[in-house]
Amino acid sequence: MNKIGVRKIGGLLLCCFLLNGLNGQHQVKTRKELQREVIRCINESAQQYKVMMQRLDAARFPVTWYAKEDKLVTSGSEPWVGGFYPGALLYLFEYTKDSALYKEALQKLNVLAKEQYNKTTHDLGFMMYCSFGNANRLAPKPEYKTILINSARSLASRFNEKVGCIRSWDSDPGRFMVIIDNMMNLELLFEATRMTGDSSFYRIAVAHANTTMRHHFRPDYSSYHLVIYNPANGSVLKKQTVQGAADSSAWARGQAWGLYGYTMAYRETRDPKYLEQARHIARFLLQHLRLPADKIPYWDFDAPGIPDAPRDVSAGAVICSALLELATYTPLKESKGYMKAAEKMLQSLCSPAYRATIGGNGGFLLKHGVGNYPRKADIDVPLIYADYYYTEALQRYRKLGMKR
Repeated sequence: MNKIGVRKIGGLLLCCFLLNGLNGQHQVKTRKELQREVIRCINESAQQYKVMMQRLDAARFPVTWYAKEDKLVTSGSEPWVGGFYPGALLYLFEYTKDSALYKEALQKLNVLAKEQYNKTTHDLGFMMYCSFGNANRLAPKPEYKTILINSARSLASRFNEKVGCIRSWDSDPGRFMVIIDNMMNLELLFEATRMTGDSSFYRIAVAHANTTMRHHFRPDYSSYHLVIYNPANGSVLKKQTVQGAADSSAWARGQAWGLYGYTMAYRETRDPKYLEQARHIARFLLQHLRLPADKIPYWDFDAPGIPDAPRDVSAGAVICSALLELATYTPLKESKGYMKAAEKMLQSLCSPAYRATIGGNGGFLLKHGVGNYPRKADIDVPLIYADYYYTEALQRYRKLGMKR
């Protein structure tokens, strides 16, 4: 696979890792009235996705919708967004048991399966874990396991040991590009070690998380979008943005990826430095003077034009989902703060200000996302990845209520 080699995690370490999952979480209190709202939103989201299903060709995946033209924008299986639609369907099916949702998800998985061999992208975690990972969680099958392992091998092929990271975008040989988004794809590698006992996946994930922690974050725990390394020796060549307002700004979805990524890394490793990193990022976000009262962030915390700058529900949904998990790992007083913020975000996302009415919004669940503002692409539109993390947050909150 790579110069790290194929080694096995032995004995006690392997046992602890395989049992890790979400063990070690403590209970948190949820609000009964919000639980009822969440159930309502899950059921209505299932109805809304049936609207989507009617508009979507069998081999295509939803990306966004342009209201003026009533145009549903779709893609094939190759872009990074392919796994989010089947993943969201599976989250909704998990509660509703609506067979139409499950059938649609399985049909899309069949189209997506070939991407397990795609070595040209760093986004196989988004593409394959959000889809096949959820499918395997709900109904484990040998073929799902094989696809996930092959996907992890393809992702691992992009690892550079001297840099200590998985390459994001391909570029000229002298520049090794790594974006903060890549933290989200590590979950696939952790899962592959759990499935195979092969520690090389785990070691790559940990190396990437450690290198990103060293170089992507500023003293206030905001993060750069992109760090460019010298692939020959791992030195940093440049730190910049592509989707943020400026190189020095805090692009909202990038901050969300970091929070979610390090919360997940703590879950998978129980390494306290990842928990501390997640807590620092959460503090930056929740104490930021430009975080709106409804907790749905502007597309960049330093965006020009605030308070009239566009909001980004995709960042809000990712942060909300991450905080719901982070709250279960932290001391009670801190945990209550995370839950209060996550509940406010979830309440906002469930409100008419951000959630579409059934039959509208092109079949998407949430309104007011921002794809790539500097390129003037997909501004104030629905986004399929916002929908995915919204459905995940709904399910996480529902399950936290069940544990009481």
